[in-house]
Order: sequence, then structure tokens, then C-alpha cells
Amino acid sequence: MKATFLGAAGCVTGSMTLVQTANRRVLVDCGIHQGSREQRDLDREHFPFDPATLDAVVLTHAHLDHCGMLPRLVQAGYAGRVTVTAGTRDLCGVILPDSGRLQQEGAEHARRHGSSRHQRPQPLYTQDHAEQTLKRLDGVGFDTEIDLCPGVRVRFLQAAHIVGSASVLLSSDEGSILFSGDMGRDDRPIGPSPDPPAAADAIVLESTYGDRLHERSDPADTLADVISRTTARGGSVLVPAFAVGRTQMLMYLLYQLRREGRIPFLPVWMDSPMAQRATEVYRRHAPLVGVPHELVEDVVRMTSISTTPDESRALDRDKQPKVLVSASGMLEGGRVLHHLLAMGGSPRNTILLSGYQAPGTRGAALADGERYLKLHGKELHVRAEVAALTTLSAHADQGQLLAWLARAEAPPRQVLVNHGQPEPAATLARLVTERLGWPAHAVQAGEQVQIEPRGSA
Repeated sequence: MKATFLGAAGCVTGSMTLVQTANRRVLVDCGIHQGSREQRDLDREHFPFDPATLDAVVLTHAHLDHCGMLPRLVQAGYAGRVTVTAGTRDLCGVILPDSGRLQQEGAEHARRHGSSRHQRPQPLYTQDHAEQTLKRLDGVGFDTEIDLCPGVRVRFLQAAHIVGSASVLLSSDEGSILFSGDMGRDDRPIGPSPDPPAAADAIVLESTYGDRLHERSDPADTLADVISRTTARGGSVLVPAFAVGRTQMLMYLLYQLRREGRIPFLPVWMDSPMAQRATEVYRRHAPLVGVPHELVEDVVRMTSISTTPDESRALDRDKQPKVLVSASGMLEGGRVLHHLLAMGGSPRNTILLSGYQAPGTRGAALADGERYLKLHGKELHVRAEVAALTTLSAHADQGQLLAWLARAEAPPRQVLVNHGQPEPAATLARLVTERLGWPAHAVQAGEQVQIEPRGSA
């Protein structure tokens, strides 16, 4: 067995790993690149393998950087099935068509305004391509080993990152490899904890926060402070948020703060069609995220939801204080950009960044102190306060990743660190060796690693 790392090696997006046995080829994740133009341009290149030769595809979860290239893979010739958890299947049903629609709108906008390097800009794929791809997804349960293809078996373990997120164990007579996927935290206000690592010859470990520890302050305290001081000066809080997972957690925290009387009673708006549909998936899978149905319904009732573009635009004209949660979380697209143009210029308001900001994104620029942003062909001078909710990440930090690894059923022969910038990945690999005594290294893009069964010479 061998694994070739084709994405998320030296970076945190574009997850894609090809696992090969003597007779089978399985792709684990098929993610889109996010961030700089150089990163995004990678998605326009041909796959470094023939998609028609794949025997199976498996996804760890439904974030775009892990599933967003599936429609393009099918366009390029993949004709097989895609095995996922039931939660991931349902979230892909929200995320992939929305991605295709945004790809189409982006290409059309670039064509009209001449903002592309290409004479006839084309989307990576369309909404129809995405919807056709969804027919290939098979949703299965957690902690049950199934035959993926002849000679290869798969088992999904709870990763506690978002609904349906999983660590993926692939096994064959030639060896076994466990992909952590994006690893969730064991100290979140609500939700399950990750399952311990299953015994495997090799463990592929994500390292998004491989060189740091999360602040242990209560995110509700930070959220309450930001809202209180912003409304005291007559302003509103704009929260760019990932539509899946982050938005739902924010709504829960806002519900708790309002119920406890810790924030003024002001409107709380969700303005993201994808977040709205994702929330419906969370409602259906409430037991999977450890939340009673009654609580989910209470949170939804608190939230005002804009359902049309006209309602979204009306929010910008309404100058009354409010909390407005909108996608995308890194300010790279979606309705939040229109709200940023309308609200970002006023010092009364606050832009509250609620998660990881990949290098090259507008969110990262704001977090780094940049106050002039280009969007929709205009330059915006951001005079609003910029704050960050740094304790709400759905990713495990360095200590939690090491603690998760230490719970493994058996020591692996090697740990392969990916899904991190170079420094976090290298730091985490070094600590795995120092503290656990297991061989570990940060993989490079295109690197191929032989997986030797434990006990072999």
C-alpha cells in the first residue's frame, strides 16, 4: 500500500490523497483550493492521475476544501461511487450545488466586467454538474467496517468537526492507513468528542493548529463584549462565518447570551442561503451533534432569516443595531461582501472574524491589519472596528491533536502530517516524535509514502 499526497500538503486547502494497493486505487477527499490566486489556479490543472482508473472515492467531511472538486472529478471521467457518512451526504447536497452556482456567477461577473485574465472565463463546474455528482454519494453509518471495493475496506470514526465529519480507516491485506480528517475539539460548548484513533499502520494527521494552543477563554464572553460595546455606540456587528458548522455554533451562543440577558435584545440575522440549508441538515441530524431537538428549535426561532436578495439588501439600508451573520467566513464571496461594503466604512460598526483566515484571503488581510480592501471592483476603506473570535475554531489545537493521537489503540509505524502550513506541520511532526516516540514527518506536495504493515521487517 502507498499514499500519494496531492493536496493539503504544506497548506490547509485542496485535500486529496491517492491510496494505492497492488490492484486498487482509492481517492481520499477531493477538495478545492482556497486563498491566493496561485492556489486557486491549481484547480484549473488536470488531475495528476486518470480519474477513470479510480476504484472508489471516500470523503472525510463536507467542507469545500475536502469535497469541492468532486463535480470536476466526475467531469474528468470518474464513474464510480463516493462513500461518505450520512451527514456528509446531506451536507454535500447543500454545499456542492451552491458552489457550482457561485462558480457560474463568478465566471459571468468576470466576463461582464473584464476582470479575468481569460477572454471567456469558465466556471470550474456548474450547479447542474454538482447535482448530477450527488447521485453518486452513498451515505453509511459510523464505526461499521464495509467493503469499499474488492480488497479494500473502510470504517468511519467520529471526528467531531462538523455534522458527519469522520476519520477514515482504509484497510487491505497490504496494510492500513487512518486519515484523521479535520479533527474537532473535545472542549466545545456543545457536540460530541472525537473517537480515539483506530489501530493502523500509518496515521495521517491534520495540523491546521499544529504550532499553537487555543485560548481557553469562553467564546461567549468575547461575543458578549463585542456586541455590547458595538451597540453602545449605535452600531451593528457583521460576522463573516462559515456556512456549515460555524454559523450554527454562533447562533447557539447568541441564543444562550440572549436567554441569560448578557447582550441587548436586538435582531439576530442569518443571511446566507447555504447556511440556512445547512441549518436544516443540522436539525435533521441533531442527535449526531449531541443537541436535543427542542434546543435546536429554540435557536432557530430566535433567528431572523433573510430568504431573498431583496431582504438581504434591505438589511444594509436598515441602520438599527443588529447582529448579522453571513457567509463566506473568509470574505471571499457571498452576500457578506455586500454587507461589508455597506457596513465596513462606519466606525460605529464591528467586523467580527469568527474563524481561521487562510493566507491570501480578505479575511486574513483584515486580521493582519490591512484596512483597504478591493471587492466588486471598488476599494473599501474599512473604518469599522475589526475584532476576532479566536476561541471558536472547530479544529483541535496542538495539545488536543497530540492527546487524540496518544489515545490510539496501537502505535502506528509512522505518522504523516498534512493539512497545515509548513511551520505548524513541521512543529507537530517533531512533537509527535519527541513525546510519543513515533516516526513522524510533514509530507510535501506530490510525496509518495510506502505504508508498511506493522510487524513486517
